[in-house]
Amino acid sequence: MTDNFWRDAGAHVLRYGATFVPEIITRAEGSFVYTEGGRRILDFTSGQMSSILGHSHPDIVATVQREVATLDHLYSGMLSRQVVNLSRRLAESLPDPLNKVLLLTTGAESNEAAIRMAKLVTGKHEIVSFARSWHGMTAAAAGATYSAGRKGYGPTAPGNIAIPVPDRFRPDFVDENGELDWRKQLDVAFALVDAQSTGSLAACIIEPILSSGGIIELPPGYLAALKQKCEERGMLLILDEAQTGLCRTGDWYAFQRDGVVPDILTLSKTLGAGLPLAAVVTSDEIEQAAYERGFLFFTTHVSDPLVAAVGNTVLDVLERDGLDARARDLGAYLRNGLLAIQERHPIVGDVRGRGLLQGIELVVDRDDPASSDALGAAVTRRCLELGLHMNIVQLPGIGGTFRIAPSLTSTEDELDLGLGILDQAIGEAVAASV
Repeated sequence: MTDNFWRDAGAHVLRYGATFVPEIITRAEGSFVYTEGGRRILDFTSGQMSSILGHSHPDIVATVQREVATLDHLYSGMLSRQVVNLSRRLAESLPDPLNKVLLLTTGAESNEAAIRMAKLVTGKHEIVSFARSWHGMTAAAAGATYSAGRKGYGPTAPGNIAIPVPDRFRPDFVDENGELDWRKQLDVAFALVDAQSTGSLAACIIEPILSSGGIIELPPGYLAALKQKCEERGMLLILDEAQTGLCRTGDWYAFQRDGVVPDILTLSKTLGAGLPLAAVVTSDEIEQAAYERGFLFFTTHVSDPLVAAVGNTVLDVLERDGLDARARDLGAYLRNGLLAIQERHPIVGDVRGRGLLQGIELVVDRDDPASSDALGAAVTRRCLELGLHMNIVQLPGIGGTFRIAPSLTSTEDELDLGLGILDQAIGEAVAASV
């Protein structure tokens, strides 16, 4: 039967990205997924960095069972209490002037809507984003995505401009101490933006922590300086908090650390705790201008009541269980464990991230921070054999970076289990490569 499964998968499942994990998954619960062969695998990325409450959280299960039998889907022009309540509660969780909410399904869709709105409101079309960004695979979102997926598909929409990533581990602009000089980098970046612009700069869309770009956290002060650059040019600042929103970093939203409020905020992944729910949040002023200009983003699943009910339950659990504080505490525990692994293994060049979104980068050795793709693949395989699912980012020239994003409901024992397997897998992979 297993042979038949993989034969049918090879014959009928269209391949859409990474190689499929060579296990048949039958169920998931808490921090673990379970295979048809009876193996239990610790999920160190909480699904697609989404299941912040773990898999099959009882409150989410109860909500889905109740709501699917009551109010599952509506004509997109109809509103339900679930949708209005979630919109109000999201606005209440955010600083002014973020007050108007559009509920959608995926991160790509929310970024698409945000970019579309920014273009309409500003009357301009140029979009600035990081050179290692990931914002989605729909047209405008893909145009602002540079970490992968640009080659072979023809031209993107005109006006997309990339700026360099403030990567502390691999700095391109350095100060007298050899540290990243992000202020100089940002000045040069926007000098190049101005040189390339046709005078139609609409928005800048960024992640507070680049995930697919290698878990790169913006330096303190960077976001405020970027907001000023945008304001000077009449651009809107869009923050994509698909992975960082809703307590994962230890704050409800990652931008809170910097005291900078975006013009438009997009949420997805964590908002549905693994179910397809996303949001665009903006100000009354921007929403009014968009409305007056005929803003159109009418989709089959806009304002769907079932997933909106799930979103309300996610907020209930986050508030009731104080999961922002839990993410801070568990994040510090996880980071200490990763730093201990770095001390034991010279191929771990860097540990970075915030809260329960952490990354470790593998290098040849600390004196040669070159790509270590083969070793990263070997560690990934060995982790899976030992019962740990890891996600590795491998971009040209930056080595292999593991993205570690356990659920906010994880226990210290579960983190210890994952850290122990990772430690063992790195040691064995290094020994085998000698």
